[in-house]
Amino acid sequence: MSEPTRIPPRSPELMSPQDTGLLVIDVQEKLVPHIHDHQKVVWNIRRLLDAARILGIRILATEQYPKGLGPTVSPLRERLGPIPEKLMFSCRECWSLFEEAEQAGLSRLLVCGIETHVCVQQTVLDFLASGWRVYVAADAVGSRHRIDYEIALRRMELAGAVITTTEAALFEWCIRAGTAEFKQISQLAREFPPGESAAVS
Repeated sequence: MSEPTRIPPRSPELMSPQDTGLLVIDVQEKLVPHIHDHQKVVWNIRRLLDAARILGIRILATEQYPKGLGPTVSPLRERLGPIPEKLMFSCRECWSLFEEAEQAGLSRLLVCGIETHVCVQQTVLDFLASGWRVYVAADAVGSRHRIDYEIALRRMELAGAVITTTEAALFEWCIRAGTAEFKQISQLAREFPPGESAAVS
């Protein structure tokens, strides 16, 4: 069989480091312990942050009324720069951050954080309405109650958001194997979730 003469263009459905930002919403000390499976949610957000740093992806974050809900949890806080505060549930209150991101060439956001049915959902719907292409990492968002989480994912998807996972996003951002960045991304993908070990299949 002859070799193909050219490689077709990459799908416009796929994220790339050049056009995508990572948005971390309200992962705060007084909220996190109440979130279903919160250790895995935080672990996945941390992996997304590490991958974004490796690949040069712009990172944005918010905190909901930190005076009452506390700061972003460690170890996420140490991976983030200054984090703007908000009272509005939607991150559109911090719109200047996203105007700067647009001016830098971003048109897509991968969203993670809490709670899925409140701040995450309202942000996603607002940003879709503003023309952004929005992706939600289903294993890096969380709510206190499973039904709220599930219905919010369904509603966001029906509105046009793309539901994905942390590992899918890692490799989608990476694009190809055989690079130094790929080796680091592969290490992130091989990590075991909290409470699991190599002995667990």
